[in-house]
Amino acid sequence: MKQRTLLITLTGPDRPGVTSRLFTVLASFPVTVADVEQVVIRGRLILGVLVAYAGGPPTGTGGTLGAMWAAVERVADDLGMEVELTTGTDLKEKRRRGRLHVTVLGNPLQPAALAGIAGRIAAAGANIDRMERLAHLPITCIELAISGADPDALRTALTAEAVLQQVDVAVQRSGLHRRAKRLIVMDVDSTLIQGEVIELLAAHAGCVDEVEKITTAAMRGELDFAASLRERVALLEGLPEEVFERVREEVVLTPGARTLVRTLKRLDYRFAIVSGGFTQITDSLVSELGIDYSAANTLEVVDGKLTGRVLGEIVDRPGKARALERFAQQAGIPISQTVAIGDGANDLDMITAAGLGIAFNAKPVLRQAADAAVNVPYLDAILYLLGISRYEVEAADAEDGLAPRPLGPPPQ
Repeated sequence: MKQRTLLITLTGPDRPGVTSRLFTVLASFPVTVADVEQVVIRGRLILGVLVAYAGGPPTGTGGTLGAMWAAVERVADDLGMEVELTTGTDLKEKRRRGRLHVTVLGNPLQPAALAGIAGRIAAAGANIDRMERLAHLPITCIELAISGADPDALRTALTAEAVLQQVDVAVQRSGLHRRAKRLIVMDVDSTLIQGEVIELLAAHAGCVDEVEKITTAAMRGELDFAASLRERVALLEGLPEEVFERVREEVVLTPGARTLVRTLKRLDYRFAIVSGGFTQITDSLVSELGIDYSAANTLEVVDGKLTGRVLGEIVDRPGKARALERFAQQAGIPISQTVAIGDGANDLDMITAAGLGIAFNAKPVLRQAADAAVNVPYLDAILYLLGISRYEVEAADAEDGLAPRPLGPPPQ
């Protein structure tokens, strides 16, 4: 016997008991629940219930299908809500191929940006199945569930639109693949922390302009990192080792860094840092933030002074990728379940090797290679790409007695 369906949509002011009242009425009829979806926006409820029944109009203690309609309408009138009923025969929704998550971040997020993104999705022959806000302050983040799109083609189209609209857009495959990311590997300088440690050291040596020039060229990929590091470190020769303590006090975490690490550690993620900087500084970050794994260079110190040399093998671009693989092995996590985050050319290999590569306020060469780019100044925006909303983070912090992070602009 053919299955028939009835879609009941209630809209109106949200209040306790709406869902209970509707299902109590439906319980008087021989129908089954096929699907339910509910959303509340600014206190207004939209509740959709799809029920199925066999053959002709259902009958029961409430009577015929018409009687069920009348009963539902009485509930809606009593609650001061509007109701819409639609009949059909297609119970099984066809799952379109190419299911993706598109994350849009804006500060602010303008209607024109969403119009442009939605237009590109439609032009790709894809459909927006669901939209949800993950954050409102200090940035706005909207996540869209998409079906029927080729991920590479859609990513290319949306990247172009994101540039036009001055927003960030990430495209990821949905399902278990997205939820399985379990190891975060992050660059340190200009990612986990603001600025470059070697420039802080250079300020104490009086050679900051020379070092900044070399650093900028290296981050753009114009110079070999290992050679450029040796050249910069040589300028630090003669600094007393007490400079490390002063620089540790000068290091400023990127806004949202503590929230990002704390939240992912709650979810049993492993967290690692890998840096072209120096263990004399990164070791304190490991201790302060509870980081699981780390790799960085070590400056040579003899008789209490920097020699201008680096000890051992330099952690450079391929070295960062090797560190990612090593950390994954130590954690017992496949590479496909890793997330790499960085900002410069030195991060290219680990970004492309990871299951998800994220360019954070990055140089163009890295943005072009990464799976996603985040250009807002808040590191915890990375959480939204993993499907974790600001509201969930705040609720977890409140349970632990932590005050919410200030919503103002980040420190300069």
